[in-house]
Amino acid sequence: MPKQKYSNLEEIKEIYQSVKKIGYKKTSEKFNEHISLLERIVKRYEENMDVKKMKVIIIAAGMGSRLKDMTKYLPKPLLEIENGKSIIEREIETLHEVGLDDIVIIRGYQKDKFSIPNVTYYENDVYTENNILESLFCAEEAMEDGFICTYADSVFSKEIFQRILNAPEDICLGVEPNWRKRYEKRNEHPTDEAELVKIEEDKIVSISKFCNPDAYGGEFIGVAKFTKKGAEILRRNYHRARESKSCRFAEGQRFHDAVSIRKAYITDMIQELIERGYPIHPVMVNHGWVEIDTQQDYEYAQNLIKKGEL
Repeated sequence: MPKQKYSNLEEIKEIYQSVKKIGYKKTSEKFNEHISLLERIVKRYEENMDVKKMKVIIIAAGMGSRLKDMTKYLPKPLLEIENGKSIIEREIETLHEVGLDDIVIIRGYQKDKFSIPNVTYYENDVYTENNILESLFCAEEAMEDGFICTYADSVFSKEIFQRILNAPEDICLGVEPNWRKRYEKRNEHPTDEAELVKIEEDKIVSISKFCNPDAYGGEFIGVAKFTKKGAEILRRNYHRARESKSCRFAEGQRFHDAVSIRKAYITDMIQELIERGYPIHPVMVNHGWVEIDTQQDYEYAQNLIKKGEL
């Protein structure tokens, strides 16, 4: 029999249904093994297609003021990090390497400086009046089929994105358990700026900057995945918190660690989901990423890249 490659799910399903009509369970054990394999291929193909539908939302609206003169005339994500590539270009290139090609960028500060081709842009024109959570929801229409969101000012390895992709849970966050080591020489970025997570029984039960670090087991690395179901949970609860007249988070009141929901981070929304009883799962990583918040961070990331360690 000639070998045939099938890349279309409908073709695979058609073959599978045709063989089922034969009554394959009455045939040889070897034949049954082939049918079982075909069933698994169909399931895996469907799961893979769901992943391929996912968009990646990169939040790039902020000013990056801690880098001072470096970002006076250029948004931080556009700073060169490796061989003429900017931070965000390197991030997009890494995403392509794991098969994530549908890229969304939310821009704000000096938005006209962004000219990366083959991406979809959304605008946060009031970026000085809000924060990362509202920036993310500028691209709400891109969330429908599930999505990965990531900060634009970090450098990640391919392995980190692959781990996030492979995670089966509806809502999961990348977490660095060995976070303290990174802060040993990071004196321009204090540990009380770290977004720390507390983990119990493979679930995140708390996420905060304002916490006892000894009681928290890792740092959120700025990458999160929401399946289609997870995205629906996020969107519904965000609008309830943002718009419901009966909600305790009225405009001007604190929203978890934030002074208000308009000034909230993604981590504040994750904490809201935790308190509402939704399971949030960690995806543990071991280094392979650098957040670039200061000149010191920038030089550290460049050094790791030059040494081939990132």
